[in-house]
Amino acid sequence: MGSSGIAAKKIEISGVVQGVGFRPFLFGLACAHHLCGHVSNTDFGVAIFIQGAPKDLDAFILDIFEKKPLLSQISGMVSTDTKPLDLTDFKIVKSWDTQTRSALISPDVGVCPDCLKEMQDPADRRFEYPFINCTNCGPRYTIIQDIPYDRPKTAMKSFAMCPDCRKEYEDPLNRRFHAQPNAC
Repeated sequence: MGSSGIAAKKIEISGVVQGVGFRPFLFGLACAHHLCGHVSNTDFGVAIFIQGAPKDLDAFILDIFEKKPLLSQISGMVSTDTKPLDLTDFKIVKSWDTQTRSALISPDVGVCPDCLKEMQDPADRRFEYPFINCTNCGPRYTIIQDIPYDRPKTAMKSFAMCPDCRKEYEDPLNRRFHAQPNAC
């Protein structure tokens, strides 16, 4: 623990934690617990650097298991203490490759109730859009070409997001926050 009462941890989580809204979930969890750091997809799952008050770190780790996204499956977690850094927020950062290739990929998931509602609403921009998706539903396995699971490593790499889709993708409060197949 640092002299300021701040503790830091490196956490590696394996299992079905890519393509299921896990990084956005961790982003929201870190913000709710007033923690700083970053998360990225890796070849084995996700890697997290997290720091803050020890009681907040403990609550964060407990909430990972108790509140994890419905589509996720955690098969392993390794947590090690490390030195705090000079950070002021929590970010989702660029994924990194280790050439290990052990991440598990979620299967494709049927349309969720929220997307179905949008698809059936004549006033919605995704009205009758057949490829609707969000972090809770849509293609995963059928579009992935390599891991870590990021848009440039999927069949979506050739399709640039329109400004509206980009806004959803970058909004931490949107259910399409970091949804790799986001399109309209």
